Amino acid sequence: MAQTTLVSLSGKGTNPKTTLYVGGLEESVTDAILHAAFIPFGDIKDVSVPIDHASGKHRGFGFVDFETAEDAADAIDNMHNGELFGRVLRVNYAQPMKIKGGDKGWASQPVWADADDWFERAEAENQLEELEEREAKAAERAALTAAAGLDAMQAVEAEGTQ
Repeated sequence: MAQTTLVSLSGKGTNPKTTLYVGGLEESVTDAILHAAFIPFGDIKDVSVPIDHASGKHRGFGFVDFETAEDAADAIDNMHNGELFGRVLRVNYAQPMKIKGGDKGWASQPVWADADDWFERAEAENQLEELEEREAKAAERAALTAAAGLDAMQAVEAEGTQ
């Protein structure tokens, strides 16, 4: 009996899952080999096999991003527990990248990515506060000047009536 993978288009957003995680890769597998292994299931947008910078080799997994969710589901159905270069593959939907930070605890950007925006907002707030202080002082001076002018006018009127 054949198993099938159902692709749900509901839930958070309406973006169907099209990126697959492929684990258990043999050391000699490259982006091109992974692309060739998965192209029979549909049009592929991107293939990547992350490289460990310390060793210069890949870390035993890769990602395949298909154009459509149906093609991704077909690839899972056919390639999960399949063999490539003598190794058994684990093929599942890829999890979104999780980097600590952001408003909800996880973000797809590093915590310092919005530092420039923060500094710009802080500077704009400081400028706004300074402007409000200057306007308040100008209004106070205008009120004092008007009061002083009124006093002077009253003094002149008082002299004129004597």
